[in-house]
Parts: sequence; structure tokens; C-alpha cells
Amino acid sequence: MSTPTLRTDGSAVVYRLYDVGDEVHLDAVLDLLATSAPERIRLVRGEAQALQIVNPPVSAVLGTERAELAGEARDVEIGVRLYAFGVAALRMEVRAPPDLAWDDFVRFGMAVQGDRGNVPVLDHHVQRLLERIGPAIVRPQLARVTEDYTVFRLRALRDAEGRPVPASALADAVVAPLLLGETRPLADAALRELLPRRFSYYADDLAVLAWDAALVVEDTPGESDVQLIVEFANAQLLELRWFDSLLDGEVRRMYERMDSMRGGARFTRRYAPLLRDLQRTVADATELVERVENALKVTDDVFLARVYQAALDLFRERAWRAGIERKLGIVRETYAMLNAEAQSARMEALELVIVALIAVELVVPFLR
Repeated sequence: MSTPTLRTDGSAVVYRLYDVGDEVHLDAVLDLLATSAPERIRLVRGEAQALQIVNPPVSAVLGTERAELAGEARDVEIGVRLYAFGVAALRMEVRAPPDLAWDDFVRFGMAVQGDRGNVPVLDHHVQRLLERIGPAIVRPQLARVTEDYTVFRLRALRDAEGRPVPASALADAVVAPLLLGETRPLADAALRELLPRRFSYYADDLAVLAWDAALVVEDTPGESDVQLIVEFANAQLLELRWFDSLLDGEVRRMYERMDSMRGGARFTRRYAPLLRDLQRTVADATELVERVENALKVTDDVFLARVYQAALDLFRERAWRAGIERKLGIVRETYAMLNAEAQSARMEALELVIVALIAVELVVPFLR
């Protein structure tokens, strides 16, 4: 089917994820956001029982406003989903005009995604959100690291006569301009490499994942489970990126402190504060990574589990985790080296004391 005959009913959902603190007490958030009708989000698909969310996030609608996007004023809905491991995922949904031709929907989506005017809007709302839920956050602090993602959501796909069209009509070459921002036709090899993550469960649904955008075709009200899964993977990626940047600073400060301590007295406990800090860093990193990775557990290989794993692979979660482990290895090796040096210094001091005592025992009889 040619794209000019495809008609759409959809929207563009712009996500911006923030790290807001070490931990969010979600039960307290439910009370603090009571006027925004918060709710605990759970997966609703039949096969979703294979995915276990230990502490389901809290979702709330923050309001509707008129924003200048893609060169015109549009009504947008602002919402948020809060995760226990310290992430606030703000979303802005921009509805496309109804019964829009596919090519026009592509232009609409590209314009919304490419307009940076959504950033100050979401930044403003996250600041207001933190004022409301501050008491529920452990060590609240808005990190500089953020994660941006866009989901193009289609609830209906029809032909020119209004008849339903299977999602398979959206071939890779058709969705490439929307997800990759390419206006020229791509080679088949490039399409296979850039858009290999394509999933369908029913004949009328589709999920295509790309690096910074996804297309979800599903005739269900509200957000789909696929959207939640992709958002969850983005939240985990944000936490790994944030802690990776934090470890970069910790490693740099560790070397600076070591250099400043080199000239100190040998037999003092000059490394004791640094050793305590290194031990705390390792403990905090281990706890954070485990908390993030255990937030969602996969018990079976089903549709949503494959989408989730594909999103993690796409976002290079293993590479980020390996980078964190490598930096933690540097911290552990440094701790072991400094601890060994401190123990060696204490042993030398003890040997000197023993030699001094023996000398005293030998000299005292002659003095008498």
C-alpha cells in the first residue's frame, strides 16, 4: 500500500527523564500528589505476568497547557512517572490532527521531536514537581544528566476509505523518515542495520525501536505496555549514565587526594579518611546498580520481555554497566593498594617499637 493512502490517528509523546535523588518513597508520593490523581502503574497485557515490577512506579497527570511547538501553538498534556530508584520521567503528549495522512504525520512527528521548545517546558514542570514531592525524596538533587526519548503512538491506521490497515503496511522504508529523521531513501543494508528491532504480537499492533525514538501502533486507550517498558529501560539507562559520570568525578578526586597525601608522615593514619570514602563509594555503587537492575525482573521469554531486552541492548546497557564495573575495579584496587601500604607502615612502626624495647632491655642492665 502506498503511503499517500494511509490515514493515521496518533500523537507524539516527548519524554525527558531526570535523576531527582537517591530514592523516592512512592507511598508518600501518592499522598503528596493526591490532587493529580496519582496511581500505581502495572502492565495489563496477558503475557505481562512474565515481567515482575518489584515496586511499581507512580504515574500522574500534571496538567494541560498551550505550548509553542513546531512553529505553532499546540495543546499538550504533561504527565510524570516516578520510579523508586530516583527517576522522574516527564512526558509531553502532543496530539496530531485527526485523520492525518502518513506523510503529514511524519512531518508532524519530525517537527515536534526536533523542536527544543519542549525542554524548558518540561524543565519548568520538574522544578514544580520537586517542590511538591521533596519530602518523599531521599537526598533530593536534580542531576545534570538527563535522557530524552520520543514515542510516536498510533491508535488507528486506515486506508483512504476508512478501513483498518494491518500494521505490517508500515515497512522499515516507510517508518525510517519518522524514526531516523532521514528524508532520502536508505539502502536496504542500512535499514536492516538501523531498524532491526521490530516486534508484533497481534496483526494490528507494531513496535519499532530506534536509538532516540520508537513507533508504537496499538489500539488501546491511554499508554501501552510497550511504552512503559521502553520508558523503564530509559530510566535504567539514565541511572547508569548518572552513576558513570559520578564515578568519573570520584576517581579523579581520588587521585588528587592521593597526590596531596604522598608527602605526609609515614606512620600516621593519613589514608584512613580516603579509605572510608572509597569503601562507601563501592558500597553505594553496588547497592544502586543492584536496585536498578532488580527493579524489573524477567521470568519468561514473551513479547514484552523481548521488547525490554531489545531496548536494553539498543541503549547499550551492558556497555554502561561494564564501564561502571571497570571504574569500581579501579576504586577497589586503589583501596587494596592503600590499605596494604597503611598496613605495611603499621608493621614497620611495630617492628621499630619492638627493636626499641629490645634495645632498652639490653641497655638498662649496663646502666644499673
